[in-house]
Amino acid sequence: MKSAVISLAAVACLALGIDAQAADASAGEALVKSSGCLACHSVDKKLVGPAYKDIAQKYRNDKGAPERLAKKVKEGGKGVWGDIPMTPNTHVKDADIKTIVAWILSLK
Repeated sequence: MKSAVISLAAVACLALGIDAQAADASAGEALVKSSGCLACHSVDKKLVGPAYKDIAQKYRNDKGAPERLAKKVKEGGKGVWGDIPMTPNTHVKDADIKTIVAWILSLK
């Protein structure tokens, strides 16, 4: 009986974790759509800026990437992906930028 309860609890925790990840992913995608990011970026092909999947691939194993990318999104930047600068996104809340960056880095 005890092992059945533990197993059931483990399954419930896994299900909640998956639901939380799905919520985070959909929140990140929704923020990308509502924040104007898609004017210059796309998920899987280069537009003005790099594709989000290319960004995820480049920074996949970089532990410091979330903070650096969040700063770049907020302040803008130039040079990593070419000569066209990325404009600052000061209108986007810091928490929303973190959610967006996490979503981008989760793409495969």
